[in-house]
Amino acid sequence: MGVHRITSEAAKYYAQRERVVGSGVALLGEASMNLDKLTSEQLEKLGDLAAKLLPHSPGYAGKMMPIVARLFWKLAGAGEKEFGFAELDELEKEIEEVKKELGF
Repeated sequence: MGVHRITSEAAKYYAQRERVVGSGVALLGEASMNLDKLTSEQLEKLGDLAAKLLPHSPGYAGKMMPIVARLFWKLAGAGEKEFGFAELDELEKEIEEVKKELGF
């Protein structure tokens, strides 16, 4: 179909947001299938990550992020935390670090 070029700032942000949220959801899904192998610290990090994805997650994905965060925190034995904001660049780096740590 040809090459699609992203030229506007809005399009660049949208593409980055989709990439980061997609990577984050994939990581959370992979972690959910390996819960027995994860430590409480890792589970807590995953809950923190889900909380940070909330502001960037549109639609039903956004509605699920607080649920996912609370479930990971509960599995970790941690209490509920604040849902803060993180920039997409920061989130992208954090997702890659957690992937490496978990071996996914």
